[in-house]
Amino acid sequence: MYARLGSLEQIPAFLERIGPDMFAHVFVPGHTLQKGEQVGDDFFPSLAALLDEVHRRDMAYVDLEKRENILVGDDGRPYLIDFQISMHVGPGWGPLGGGARWVLRRFQQSDRYHLLKHWRRHRPDQLTDEQIAQSRRRSIWIQLHRWLTGPLARIRRRTLQRVAKRVPTDPLAAPGDRS
Repeated sequence: MYARLGSLEQIPAFLERIGPDMFAHVFVPGHTLQKGEQVGDDFFPSLAALLDEVHRRDMAYVDLEKRENILVGDDGRPYLIDFQISMHVGPGWGPLGGGARWVLRRFQQSDRYHLLKHWRRHRPDQLTDEQIAQSRRRSIWIQLHRWLTGPLARIRRRTLQRVAKRVPTDPLAAPGDRS
């Protein structure tokens, strides 16, 4: 996906494949979008234009739900990282192309929903009342996803909390000593 989007300035350029499941891309100086962070006036319009270009290339980002995948560059511009679960539907899909394009459009709609959700949380002053309403309107697909994955996420969270309680904060501490 990085290679397909390499010509876009706000997508870190692909550098090289390091292994079968790893690669390197250009470092972007900046930080992940923080909860409640006030970004510049151009940030979300620029992110919307970037997402439109990703969609124009028959792709869906799919992982925009996570604020951590949006970087705020030192230049104040938005950058997208982590295309691990993104989707591209090109001409090679053959007879499956119609169904794949239908799925792609649903993912693109979800991308736009998550964009508006972040926009509302960070710069609601830039949105119309209708856009704010759209940012609160989850599609049936997002509702279904949350219904299916919600219990698994809660189990995972509880398990990690239990494990964290058992791990000493000082790696040199004796067993049973959590100081």
